[in-house]
Amino acid sequence: MRNAVLPVLMAACLAWAPAPAKAQTAQAPGAEPPALADAVAAGALPPAGERLPEVPLLVTMGEGLTEGAYGGTLRTLIGRARDIRLMSVYGYARLMGYTPDLELVPDILLAVDVIDDRVYTLHLRPGHKWSDGAPFTTEDFRYWWEDIANNQELSPAGPPAELLVDGEAPTVEVIDEVTIRYSWAQPNPAFLDALARARPVFIYAPAHYLRAFHAVYGDAATIEVAVADASVSSWAALHNRLDNLYRMDNPDLPTLQPWMNTTAPPANRFIFERNPYFHRIDRNGRQLPYIDEVALTVADGRLIPAMANAGETDLQSRGLNFSDVTVLRGGEERSGYTTYLWPDGKSAHFALYPNLNANDPVWRELLRDARFRQALSMGIDRRIINQSLFFGLAAEGGNTMQPLSPLYRENFFNMYADYSPDRANALLDELGLTRRGPNNVRLLPDGQPLDIIIETAGEDAQEVDFLELVAETWSEIGVRALIRTSSREVMRNRAYAGEALMTVWSGWDNGVATPAMSPAELAPTRQDTLAWPKWGQYFQTSGEAGEPVNMAEAAELMALYREWLASDSNAEREEIWLRMLEIHAEQQFIIGVVSAVLQPIVVGAGLRNVPEHGVYSWDPGAQFGMYHPDQFWFEGESD
Repeated sequence: MRNAVLPVLMAACLAWAPAPAKAQTAQAPGAEPPALADAVAAGALPPAGERLPEVPLLVTMGEGLTEGAYGGTLRTLIGRARDIRLMSVYGYARLMGYTPDLELVPDILLAVDVIDDRVYTLHLRPGHKWSDGAPFTTEDFRYWWEDIANNQELSPAGPPAELLVDGEAPTVEVIDEVTIRYSWAQPNPAFLDALARARPVFIYAPAHYLRAFHAVYGDAATIEVAVADASVSSWAALHNRLDNLYRMDNPDLPTLQPWMNTTAPPANRFIFERNPYFHRIDRNGRQLPYIDEVALTVADGRLIPAMANAGETDLQSRGLNFSDVTVLRGGEERSGYTTYLWPDGKSAHFALYPNLNANDPVWRELLRDARFRQALSMGIDRRIINQSLFFGLAAEGGNTMQPLSPLYRENFFNMYADYSPDRANALLDELGLTRRGPNNVRLLPDGQPLDIIIETAGEDAQEVDFLELVAETWSEIGVRALIRTSSREVMRNRAYAGEALMTVWSGWDNGVATPAMSPAELAPTRQDTLAWPKWGQYFQTSGEAGEPVNMAEAAELMALYREWLASDSNAEREEIWLRMLEIHAEQQFIIGVVSAVLQPIVVGAGLRNVPEHGVYSWDPGAQFGMYHPDQFWFEGESD
């Protein structure tokens, strides 16, 4: 299976690329999108030549892709209203973006100059505009930096951790309205990567819109009325609610994405219309996107496979699992769609997260002992799980890089991943867990049964089946697994608070990393890494909340991450990455079970330019994002 995935990625690499830098010159605009023609004719909207930047991003189509026709509504289904944020992910308009061959290139930016990974000079596209037609300039960066990130009321924890190097914030210099410079005394090689993520660090905000709600700039009486109308506690709470370029839930907030939200929540159907000022064009000079609008319908997650089978969506991945493939393939001819299968790009499709920050002192001591985590890993029969849930097509191993990554090492993948109840039992005996209670369940030092409650968000129907299989095999080593299902928010909050002993989620977002990509995900730098949420929160808040790392191996991961930040050679960064991966394999901080699971992608009749071969990766790639849905089009629509 692992060898079979490599050609898939290689084919996917051909799907999209920007024109070379030398081709990024002004280009005469082509035909107006018909959906905008009436507004242009009525004078309500400038013609395309005045809407585009002076130097738009000229996109060249990859092999097998074609310039398309304008028009149409793309239908997709979401399980929750808040999932409209996927339009920011799929739209994937970023200052910098990844191509499918994982090359980091300018997108919203015209260019970037880098000196020693310390000094970054960003060049904007002259004439670029927000979706409401207001200029997009370095004032939007200055406003975010000075009036949001460094405003105590709006950002109590200060600037994002990605902008701090050993606690040092960058020096930010506005050179002119299209040039801004960020510089640090020490290298910050992860800076550009942070701008290219599925959920990026937004270092800009639409100042022209938000100033009216800022205490420094806005009219106090007007803000007071707006605060009351919004039923929030302060001007800062109002500003933060209105300012979220990622969530895309404020239709009044200008955007740079290919489509803009026109529906205010709460709603069950959200319409995103084309951004008339979007900055990309095809080789004929025609402004993207091709598709006029995207309709997102909120549906019960359990019904999404059936609705896809009935042809009620044009592009669907969310809510679909490998277990749905047979049903989906069966409905293709009747409902007029095609099902593609993309390998998942995460380091593990299913992974268990022992909470090293658990509140219970008995459990915390046990969960922090590597022998216990190693025993749990060897007590899982991955072959049965693979055969039962994935027809043997998944890869059976631990949480590490996939073979697509140059950082993949087979010994890391296989470490403590072989089903070995004898070795697992020996380790548990070595820990002193030799006493047994009813049903042969081992007893903790305090006499309580070794019952591990595994908490799940219940969003993946296969997850419960997976956990039941884990519980079945753990029973052979005297460990009883109990399953608790709740919402994602409840599960995460219980883990953050130290109340959850163990959770289930996928592995690292980036399972296809290169040495040049940040290894922050492998160190305690994030609260949402459920193995050490309090340590991650401590880092993210610069010590304002959470707990400092007090475990040697986790501290070494932090030290290695800082070494990576200070490194100046790819060879050194690779060495650091491999040591971090080795620590994870030895320690089993995250117990991976299977990876490279195939993700079904339903593509409706007539929808073109969706790659048949792709990699379904959150970071890097933003799932559909790096294949640029602004270039998808419907056959039969008007040119």
